Amino acid sequence: MMNIALLAGGDSSEREISLQSAAQVASVLDASKYNVAIVDVRGRDWTCNGRQVDKNDFSLDSIPFDYALILIHGTPGEDGRLQGYLDMMGVPYSSSSMTSSVITFDKITTKRTVTDAGVRVARGVFVQRGEEIPDVSHLGLPLFVKPNASGSSFGVTKVAALDELSEAVRVAFAESDAILIEECIEGREFGCGILNDTVFPITEIIPKRAFFDYEAKYTEGASDEITPADIPDTLAQELARLTRMAYRACRCSGVARVDFIVTPDGTPYMIEINSIPGMSGGSIVPKQVMAMGMTLGELWDRVISQR
Repeated sequence: MMNIALLAGGDSSEREISLQSAAQVASVLDASKYNVAIVDVRGRDWTCNGRQVDKNDFSLDSIPFDYALILIHGTPGEDGRLQGYLDMMGVPYSSSSMTSSVITFDKITTKRTVTDAGVRVARGVFVQRGEEIPDVSHLGLPLFVKPNASGSSFGVTKVAALDELSEAVRVAFAESDAILIEECIEGREFGCGILNDTVFPITEIIPKRAFFDYEAKYTEGASDEITPADIPDTLAQELARLTRMAYRACRCSGVARVDFIVTPDGTPYMIEINSIPGMSGGSIVPKQVMAMGMTLGELWDRVISQR
């Protein structure tokens, strides 16, 4: 029987969502195949039911783990730090590699990588802490101001007027040492789950707020999520093609989700890649998995078998 560490929690604003994802995944893993321990990672404190994980050999109660299932959204799971540690320990894991995670967690690096592969993204300006905010009038209004390295839309503001920009910048810098100021692409939003070459049924996301922010993502009734999306086959095929292109360009592995905005004239723009998408009861990918006739337990069996 395989001993699996389900790594959850983390040190970012997404900690609680990660713990919810972990509880959901632990409940669907096959107990006849896996001994599962949910490990709460918080700084240097890695615990399971009050017991410390020995990070010298990645073990619990002197029993080494055979596999790590990473469900930490944000640092240190989605930014590649845990993957680097696990590589040194020689322990296989469920997510993209350290290198891929660094690429996908850093929004400007993601944009540059997928643009080189032919995937369209919004125009934007990259600003590091301490730099003067440049003239962004060429991007038009409204604008989005985003932390360069954060998830679940923490620190993201939709700016309708330039006098709102300074406050939006302050909020974004509270989450990251660098930010992006981007043009707003108006259209329909779609989430595309993927595992290897398999793109899951596409979800259309219809937020009831100004955009798909944290409240819209995790508050019941704050957005409509339609799976599979009611779109023409040609658009579904194009989104699947672009999802595979972005996934390969960023050297992803395991389950990921690629999000797009499609303009009224049918042009897709990639928003971001989530290398460790949410797996809680209200998350998008679990609904996509069920829509294609697979249980979440079967999905994780497939992921783990690829170690």
